[in-house]
Amino acid sequence: MRYKEISFPFRINRLLLPLLIVCLLFAFSSVALATTDEAQIQTEEVKKLLKQAEKLTRNGNLKEAEKILRGLFERHPQNSKVKLGLAYVLMKERKLFESYKLSFDVCTAEPQNSYAFAVLGMTILNAGNFKEAEIALNNSLNLNRRQALAWAGLGMLDFYENRIFDSLDAMRTAVYIDSNEPDFVFSLAQISARAEKYKESAQAYRDFLRISPRTDTERRERIKGLIDFLEYLGGKSTLYEIGGKRQTKVNFKLVRDRPIIQLRVNKFDEPLNFVLDTGSGISVISKQTAEKLEISPVARGGKAKGFGGNGKFEIVYGFLNRVEIGDVAIKNVPVYIRPFHSVNEGIDGYIGLSLISKFLTTIDYGDTSFSLLRKDSPREEISDSEGLVLPLRLTSGGFLSGEVEIEGIEPRLNFIVDTGASLSVISDVVAGMDAMSRFQVREKIKVVGSAGETGEMPVFILPRLTFGKESRRSIVAIALDLDLINESSGFEQMGILGGNFLKNYRLTFDFQNSKVLFVPIKK
Repeated sequence: MRYKEISFPFRINRLLLPLLIVCLLFAFSSVALATTDEAQIQTEEVKKLLKQAEKLTRNGNLKEAEKILRGLFERHPQNSKVKLGLAYVLMKERKLFESYKLSFDVCTAEPQNSYAFAVLGMTILNAGNFKEAEIALNNSLNLNRRQALAWAGLGMLDFYENRIFDSLDAMRTAVYIDSNEPDFVFSLAQISARAEKYKESAQAYRDFLRISPRTDTERRERIKGLIDFLEYLGGKSTLYEIGGKRQTKVNFKLVRDRPIIQLRVNKFDEPLNFVLDTGSGISVISKQTAEKLEISPVARGGKAKGFGGNGKFEIVYGFLNRVEIGDVAIKNVPVYIRPFHSVNEGIDGYIGLSLISKFLTTIDYGDTSFSLLRKDSPREEISDSEGLVLPLRLTSGGFLSGEVEIEGIEPRLNFIVDTGASLSVISDVVAGMDAMSRFQVREKIKVVGSAGETGEMPVFILPRLTFGKESRRSIVAIALDLDLINESSGFEQMGILGGNFLKNYRLTFDFQNSKVLFVPIKK
């Protein structure tokens, strides 16, 4: 094939040819430079908006951060930094499915991206899948040992599984790497308190107030009151000091499927009625009883959120010199002091987990007995020779949590194990599932919570509720908004396993090893 000669309408002067070549080369290079400049401008825009979104996130303005990041994602759907920025904000907003999808996509496309695995691990952890979360978080640290988010995730995982000092080491590492992240400092404060390092906890909360946004005034007031309380506790030589005999066994009354135990407080001779409440991290005493026993507040500050009424009540901290349960005595016991709304029940308080966690604790609904065995006794750990041993986890707020299965619902769900609740509970999220509609009944129930009485709540009869291998049919459950619990739990809770399920068993709690023994009651 012959090429046609190109003719020009004018003659090119040989002297001008080099100049023309230079001009043509400049023209082509100008197009390339223009494309490069445009890409550079886009990159700078992305960096600027990512930095702005990060600042908004640290200041707690998650909605604005999400808005910016969604706009960026629409324009740059393949940018991994944009994807991970959006995934991180969505994770903090508890929009876990979308956060999981975004971070998983980046992990698949960039298997060397340490931060992607950290965000993925934290998202899975918040959803309550501990095994897969641990794999992702460890992979993140294998890629980069200075990935603060991964250290924080492993710290929280250890915290939930009651490995407190491992948790403390990991969270200290996260704060060392990134001391300006409020979430890390707040978690360090929580873990330090659980480890009974109260002065360190108070200092961490002060650091949190210094670096956190000042917009949430209610939360800041609560933390200021908590710092005062921690300083008070830090001045005590020991807390929960155990005396008396190595073990004790007392009977309880089962009232509305809640075990009520009699105990003595301080030097007061009259026995008091306390509900055994595994759904409470710290013990509680009623304002009326505190006044009768002349127990004065040691600190106060802010309002707590609770169920019922206006949803809030004043936070007041107290301190009991001595609590006697049968032949066991526990000295130096911190408590909350608050008004009780069901005054006709004659309840003086609630025994929280922190009081009984020093013991191997047994609640036998069959013979209505409550037993405490000191941990330094020869029998150190429960076994599955008598019944079913199940793992338990502690949430950030101090609740016991385990995996529950509802017939017709997949997958297993995290439920709080709460001896202080008469009825079981499902979250409004679970109640809203299509598969649940056929289990709802016409009746509605009012619930008395820590902040007063709720309105009428929907009632469901669950066809089968299973904890481990233990199942019960036709369990009544009410539907409640559990956002209040999930704000502080750390990982998603979808319900509460209450007394109407637990009363069919003898339960032995091994807090040290995060296990519970279920033995069915023969009727």
